[in-house]
Amino acid sequence: MEEEEIEKAVLAYLKKKGFKQTELALQEEQSKSSLNTQTDPAVARRILSFSESENIPARYMEGYSKLRSWTYNSLDSYKHELLRVLYPVFIHSFLDLVAKGHVQEARTFFNRFREDHEMMHARDLLKLEGILTPSHLDEMEFAHTLRQSKVNIKICEYSKELLMQYLQKSEPITMLGVINEHINFQVSPGQPSSISDDADAVTLIGGSQDTAKQINQKEIRWGLLEDSLDERMEKASSLVSDLEKTEGESKKGDSEDGKKKLGEGGKQGNTSKKLKKDKVVGATSKTVRSETHSVSMAPRVKPELTLPAIPTEVEHAVLEDLRNRVQLSSLALPSVSFYTFINTHNGLNCTSISQDGSLVAGGFSDSSLKVWDMSKMGQQVDASNVQTENDSNPSENLLGSENGKRSYTLFQGHAGPVYSATFSPLGDFILSSSSDSTIRLWSTKLNANLVCYKGHNYPVWDVQFSPLGHYFASSSHDRTARIWSMDRIIPLRIMAGHLSDVDCVQWHANCNYIATGSSDKTVRLWDIQSGECVRIFIGHRSMVLSLAMSPDGRYMASGDEDGTIMMWDLSSGRCVTPLMGHTSCVWTLAFSCEGSLLASGSADCTVKLWDVTTSVRGPKTDDSKTGGANRLRSLKTLPTKSTPVYSLQFSRRNLLFAAGVLSK
Repeated sequence: MEEEEIEKAVLAYLKKKGFKQTELALQEEQSKSSLNTQTDPAVARRILSFSESENIPARYMEGYSKLRSWTYNSLDSYKHELLRVLYPVFIHSFLDLVAKGHVQEARTFFNRFREDHEMMHARDLLKLEGILTPSHLDEMEFAHTLRQSKVNIKICEYSKELLMQYLQKSEPITMLGVINEHINFQVSPGQPSSISDDADAVTLIGGSQDTAKQINQKEIRWGLLEDSLDERMEKASSLVSDLEKTEGESKKGDSEDGKKKLGEGGKQGNTSKKLKKDKVVGATSKTVRSETHSVSMAPRVKPELTLPAIPTEVEHAVLEDLRNRVQLSSLALPSVSFYTFINTHNGLNCTSISQDGSLVAGGFSDSSLKVWDMSKMGQQVDASNVQTENDSNPSENLLGSENGKRSYTLFQGHAGPVYSATFSPLGDFILSSSSDSTIRLWSTKLNANLVCYKGHNYPVWDVQFSPLGHYFASSSHDRTARIWSMDRIIPLRIMAGHLSDVDCVQWHANCNYIATGSSDKTVRLWDIQSGECVRIFIGHRSMVLSLAMSPDGRYMASGDEDGTIMMWDLSSGRCVTPLMGHTSCVWTLAFSCEGSLLASGSADCTVKLWDVTTSVRGPKTDDSKTGGANRLRSLKTLPTKSTPVYSLQFSRRNLLFAAGVLSK
């Protein structure tokens, strides 16, 4: 039997390589030779193993092709569950072929079937496309993680039974081996799950999912800082409200007499208007009080960093802003001031707006940073660089060069495109990050570069000042985030753990944590003091581009490349609710000062306002009755003419500033 197998293997090899004459000669020799000839055992083993290795690529190609056809031809009620199996099998078949040295055949297999998975897994496929040799499987962390981990697939009992019956009957059994080695089925009784559950149906186990569960059990202190300016303002406002109550009671009799006189004088029309107005104001103030209550009731925590002292005059100015803050709610939406960059010739990469909206910065591909001072911009202009659109006033002011002079302050020093810029809370400093792997600190008072921070090894995608200044965080292509202080040129902490680029970074309200969003589709929360990851948020289906923290520190919003926004509860690490509505990348997010509204800016040229209170409270009351549909409440969509929204910023008085570049 072994002799026959050897002869078949040799003939098959000659036929495959096209050696027709040698094949005919061998067949003729076999017919003449006696049946008693014996092949050396070592040679026989060598020939048989070589024959098997030659057939491996064909087995994978044939096995996957048959499985794919069978899945697509299955009954509709089970098809969506069975289709979940195809992507893991496709990935591991490709990786197995590469590991066994069949690189060319692996490439053919990958290119033939990749189109099936482009829509859902385009970014993963781009990474796997770079695997060209077996050594890449160990060098590339993403591929190494896939090889070491099993895939968890949710499937109903009957769907699994159908699949197992097919695999046991089919030839070759290569696909059964792949599934047995790399897939773990979570079998549920009853009917198949709905198609809408597909996002959570396929997850890595033994890898990110298990790690996330373990990490998310750690305790975090999400409250606000003790003795913060907001807390002082709340105490002061409660005292003022008590005084107003006592004054109101003393004036009650006078107001009743006044109402009688108005009624007798025949001015009932004006009185009824005033009463209506009072009702509306009363209703609004009630909702505002209930929404701001969550901020005031947030637990207080001690800072882990040594925080900078706030000058007395600055503290008074901030308190004045807080006193004059407009209380926003679903009934009282903010005014929006939009800064539009024009004539940038596709050179603008990022924008930033100071807390009070008086300064606007732009980072450009020519390695320059430009800052416009809105208070110094003249009304009569010849040419324009920045244009403002105000939601409450349809007339537009063109702002630019005045009498031939430059209307902006030019900061030069980077050796590559500027990808991010951020103002300090007081607007006296601005940070910029670049593809030259450095971060630079600039003074807006001196109009000069003060420090160049070096530490990252690759382009720095994002940089953000802490809420109280002095400290800042950066994120980079080197898959790390770093914590810095203005007075030191080396980082204080390095946060490593993401599997791909760290695209965005955001500080927690109490300065004890930072959040990072990555191209690996996860968001992580890091402890500043220890440098440890204390939460992993899994749920996005594309790279995470923007982050925002709620003012009370309990919730976080993250936006991704597909236009999905997810609201997370930091204490549990779970997604409270997804916010669907944008049709393209969500580049920026911002919470209003009392946390009742979330603003989102997107590449689809819109700013959307979301009712956060409904979104985060909905699951507790309405989830069992209405599902998730009623929780996803978009209050208003503000479209621009043709301007993708780069940045959003709520001022301390709750005016919303936005910026973007006009795209023709």
